[in-house]
Amino acid sequence: MGTIRLVAGMYLIVITRKRNVGSLLGHAVWKAVDFDVISYKKTVLHLSEIQSQENKTFLSMINNVLTTDGFYFCTDYDLTHTLQRLANTSPDFQEMSLLERADQRFVWNGNLLRELAAQPELHKFALPVVHGFIVMKPCRINGKIFEWILISRRSCFRAGVRYYVRGIDSEGHAANFVETEQIVLYEGAKASFVQTRGSMPFYWSQRPNLKYKPRPVISKTTSHLDGFQRHFDSQLLIYGKQSILNLVNQKGSEKPLEQAFAKMVSGMNNGMLNYIAFDFHKECSHMRWDRLQILVDAVAETQDEYGYFMVNSEGKTVAQQRGVFRSNCMDCLDRTNVIQSLLARRSLQSQLQRMGVLNVGQRIEEQAEFEKIYKNAWADNANACAVQYAGTGALKTDFTRTGKRTRWGLLMDGWNSMIRYYKNNFSDGFRQDSIDLFLGNFAVDESDGPTPLRVQKDWKFLTLPIVMLVAFSMCIVCLLMA
Repeated sequence: MGTIRLVAGMYLIVITRKRNVGSLLGHAVWKAVDFDVISYKKTVLHLSEIQSQENKTFLSMINNVLTTDGFYFCTDYDLTHTLQRLANTSPDFQEMSLLERADQRFVWNGNLLRELAAQPELHKFALPVVHGFIVMKPCRINGKIFEWILISRRSCFRAGVRYYVRGIDSEGHAANFVETEQIVLYEGAKASFVQTRGSMPFYWSQRPNLKYKPRPVISKTTSHLDGFQRHFDSQLLIYGKQSILNLVNQKGSEKPLEQAFAKMVSGMNNGMLNYIAFDFHKECSHMRWDRLQILVDAVAETQDEYGYFMVNSEGKTVAQQRGVFRSNCMDCLDRTNVIQSLLARRSLQSQLQRMGVLNVGQRIEEQAEFEKIYKNAWADNANACAVQYAGTGALKTDFTRTGKRTRWGLLMDGWNSMIRYYKNNFSDGFRQDSIDLFLGNFAVDESDGPTPLRVQKDWKFLTLPIVMLVAFSMCIVCLLMA
């Protein structure tokens, strides 16, 4: 994985156990399961008591990131790029090592590999590791067996946890940005459909303050347009045209965010950007989830225009994807994933017909066996991205898995929401610090100066959890011994 400097000196991070996820175009894809953090120094006797304690805390931070599920790598294939990007490369690109040619947005151990990157002879050991979700399934329709693959790549720029990381940074990187690629392989032919998700790309925050839903605040001191422009300039360069699907509420605390987003898109006056606001909760209230079809139908023409990437069995490129749907809700997790799965299915319908897997007039929805695999994989994708950003599984996955909104699903959403509330308020600060240390946003100083860990906590931070714990305990006691 690479090296990192902590208080005790340098440490080497290695993957000690891996699990095979499947094979992509003949290349084995691995999930990293266990890690070891090995100290260069044999002892910590050179540290004072306080330094030793700080070093332990930093080590637990590194382990906190490593134990977050979802690290994948490949020894001889570039997982950071989409099929289309790999197909449109030069011979020079093919000659490079995996580390040199990787898309830096998705190399989660980029900071850890800095020292090794400077030594080309070590590149064969220094593999880019992506964070997100990968599933590979052999599927059968009409007796024809094809490979169906879903890859979600999380960006390591402006990475972090829900509430602590929102909006964009000065470089135009959006919080919780994920590129999701759906791939189909059948008898030498291959097809891919790419979508993106990311926080609303202007300066806003939503700091945890013990309220169930803290009020989002749009910055009044910064010029939004500069960062906004940077974000979409890079998106247009990488993906082509953009259809922005904004799924936030158009009333209440989310309304000003929707208005600000719409205003900025119209202010850019760029024909390559297409903005669509869809109030997900209002449209689908009272369990009317069939109404999502309204949005799918509304963007159908645009989706046909964007197309997808496809190579036929002779190896000839027959289609290129010319634009992407960039979806977002508040967290870019639950609502976003539901919409992405519906658009991906529509694309897949066309790809499988073109490859000859589906007969004319056949619908994917009618293929019960495949439909089950498809829905569960997209729900698992939602869960993986949600655990990595919000600390719990996704909400609304009952719809993704079954196509119906159920009362049991509502109950599970309530349970997950409670856990999210606790984590966002009481344990996500540590998780955010861990990610910043891992990605190099904070570097441990080599001098013996005090680290930020020595800053004394304010008495309020210590008494509040104790007061809440006592109050909660008394409540339970009263209920049990009324």
